Amino acid sequence: MTAAAAGAPLWRHRPFALLCGEQIASSLGRQITTLALALLAVTGLGAGPFGAAALLALTYLPGAVLSPLAGVLVDRVRLRNLLVAVTAAQALVVGSVPLADAAGHLARGYLYVVAVVSGALTFTLSVALQAALPRVVEPGRLLGANSALTAARTSGQIGGPALGGILVGLVGPAPALLAGSAAYALEALLVLALPAALNARVKQVARPPLEALRSGLGVVRAQPRLRRMVLSGAGLNLGSGAATALYVFYAARELALSAWQLGATYAVYSAATIAGALLAGRFARRAGLWRATQVCGLVAGAAVFLIPSASLGAGIVLLLAYQVTYGLSGTVWMISMTTTQQQVTPADMRGRVAGLVQAVLLATVPVGALAGGALAAWFGNVPVLLGSAAVALVSAATLWAPVRSATEEPAKDVPSPI
Repeated sequence: MTAAAAGAPLWRHRPFALLCGEQIASSLGRQITTLALALLAVTGLGAGPFGAAALLALTYLPGAVLSPLAGVLVDRVRLRNLLVAVTAAQALVVGSVPLADAAGHLARGYLYVVAVVSGALTFTLSVALQAALPRVVEPGRLLGANSALTAARTSGQIGGPALGGILVGLVGPAPALLAGSAAYALEALLVLALPAALNARVKQVARPPLEALRSGLGVVRAQPRLRRMVLSGAGLNLGSGAATALYVFYAARELALSAWQLGATYAVYSAATIAGALLAGRFARRAGLWRATQVCGLVAGAAVFLIPSASLGAGIVLLLAYQVTYGLSGTVWMISMTTTQQQVTPADMRGRVAGLVQAVLLATVPVGALAGGALAAWFGNVPVLLGSAAVALVSAATLWAPVRSATEEPAKDVPSPI
């Protein structure tokens, strides 16, 4: 019996502690890289607003397009080897930028290639980790494990931008990417230290990729609550994505918030995310995973209305309230959904299901952002923000419609924790 299975604290379970360290290193690396790449494109290579936006979009595009294929790959290869290869490749890709700059061969097109490759590696890693966690901790502890990993990842998101800003100010954006590369290299070492048992392949029947994808989709369709979560989450991301795209422009232009006030709202959101991760386990255990998902989805959707409401007065207060409410409820919602997904998915199909779910949830974010920006140019910010909030709330409300079955049984072929 492992420490995790015997009831000892998760942080004393070495494989899980390594995953927490990996999440912190990965988050730091991604935050430093995102900031440094954007500043390098704008200040060093003369990219305009569209060029900067395209750089950000290209980091998310691979996740929407390639996640299902990444899921097929995860279910077919040795998992620890894949984790090591992806994280090591990430360190090399990011580290190549300051080397190209030092050699005088850095061009804007190269940054776009780096953004695409880095995004593909990031989201492949995300799918692989969702498949790995149920092999590290027993099913009954997945909720607490997902909460702890979310808290670890968020801690990196808080410190990453600040560290990146300091490094860029001291040495410039290109050399600062060496720190991002170093964080990814540390991540590779941490996953290399995971037990070799993760390389054991789950017994499965070899299938062509397209058939394998269809089988993963069949799992989602066969689980009414999981299917409802995915569709509701896609709509919630569509509405909140549109609102997020307009958030900075709306706050700065229409509400006349200062830079430090805007920064404070983001800081509060990060703190609320950590609080949500700490409270998710307790709330979901008391209310049940499904009820926690229903309640928090509805609260998150309703919270988006606080953004356009800021036009009525007390703008900074209402935006702070939005970030707190959405940070708390959205975090609990995602943790509950991820845990449900891992519990009901057969062990040999976790990669495919995670890849399909990730693709659906990611695809709606840029769609919502582009649609929100285009519509705001015609109708103004507040009407579009109200419409975005309505889409988010209605999507979350679909979780409350009756489902076909009252309960869903966890998958029965879950391997023992390592």
